[in-house]
Amino acid sequence: MKPRSAVLEAVAGWVPGEPVPNGALPAEWEVDDAWIRTRTGIEGRHRAAPGMSTGDLAYEAARLLVPEAPGLAATGAGAGAGMLAGTGTGTRVGAAAASARAGGDRGVDAVVLATATPDHLCPGTAPSLAARLGLGTVPAFDIGAVCSGFVYGLAVCHGLVVSGLYERVLLVGADVYSTWLDPRDRSSGVVFGDGAGAALIGAGRAGDRGELLAFDLGSDGTGYDLITVPGGGARSRSVAEPPADGDEFFRMRGRAVYQHAVERMTGSCRSLLRAVGWDAADVDHFVPHQANARILRAVADRVGIGVQSCVTHLDRVGNTGAASIPLALADADARGRFRAGDRMLLTAFGGGLTWGTVALRWPVTTTPVTTTPASTTPASTTPAPTMTEAPALASTTTEATTPEATTPATTSEAARPENSRATALDGRNGS
Repeated sequence: MKPRSAVLEAVAGWVPGEPVPNGALPAEWEVDDAWIRTRTGIEGRHRAAPGMSTGDLAYEAARLLVPEAPGLAATGAGAGAGMLAGTGTGTRVGAAAASARAGGDRGVDAVVLATATPDHLCPGTAPSLAARLGLGTVPAFDIGAVCSGFVYGLAVCHGLVVSGLYERVLLVGADVYSTWLDPRDRSSGVVFGDGAGAALIGAGRAGDRGELLAFDLGSDGTGYDLITVPGGGARSRSVAEPPADGDEFFRMRGRAVYQHAVERMTGSCRSLLRAVGWDAADVDHFVPHQANARILRAVADRVGIGVQSCVTHLDRVGNTGAASIPLALADADARGRFRAGDRMLLTAFGGGLTWGTVALRWPVTTTPVTTTPASTTPASTTPAPTMTEAPALASTTTEATTPEATTPATTSEAARPENSRATALDGRNGS
């Protein structure tokens, strides 16, 4: 018998509310549509309504894969009228996904939530999510790898399944960055959006379609202050001085982040391609974290992956943190872009600093499911377009960067780390 493995069974995505186009951003930012598109490749993003939290978005994405989940109970933070306004796309993949339900013979055994914007500093958001989905007392926990969270989560779920501890794990990546953005900071405000993506990881056998083949993960804590929310945690609470003005908001040093993101994702992709024995030309679909279009293009170019293989989604949703990769997967699969057995390379970079890459083969796909939440009254009587109604993004690789990083630093090929795992262990930052 073939050895036990872990396979991707299903993926779904959900974004809240009406899209916010570039032209609707605050006038005091003094930016226009052309300026934002040129520097980021982003045309719009979605914002959670007041009172709507990460747990609410995570629930909406997850219940597309757990169809017997109850209607959202008004017990979570921010419960109330209009909390579930929005549109979403859920894409089911694989025959096993059709029977994935809380009370089924092979239901969800554990829940992992990747987020940088939890509902509370304490407790974690995952147990509440599991309860709202009707999953009872299954183990549930958060992981905090910022924008690398979904890839880290896939690795965690892989370990839980391959070890035999659980048969199926629900993984959700969700972030509501709008709650952390400084209204005075246009560089972050134009880039980030809110969203959630979910996946089911189940037990299978080596060689099965959907198999998670290999991972490359890394971190470099010497760059922890490049992406941060300075206030609110134990560090800021441990001193007598009051927090500085703005410490409660998200901060990112764009130029340095750009350089690290390109270097780390490039090195991680190269390392993993060697591990699985693929050439860059063997990759059917390259799905990077949707940070900005210039980072995506730079990584693809350096790895040697052509534009036709790049999957992008950020022009419609912006940078959605841990949700960005599953949202891009759900959107592309809903358009019929993927075929069973396609070779996929997923890579991400986030605060910490953290990064990671996973290689997998795409599972069997079935008819996509598009859902508009109906558990409460939408905030608008005019429905927003679903992801499947927007133009395809197969070739979106606009030369752009964050507004703060219009002239990114460059690094020679020789200086880029080839093995991110080794880089993390020996402490070199590779920059």
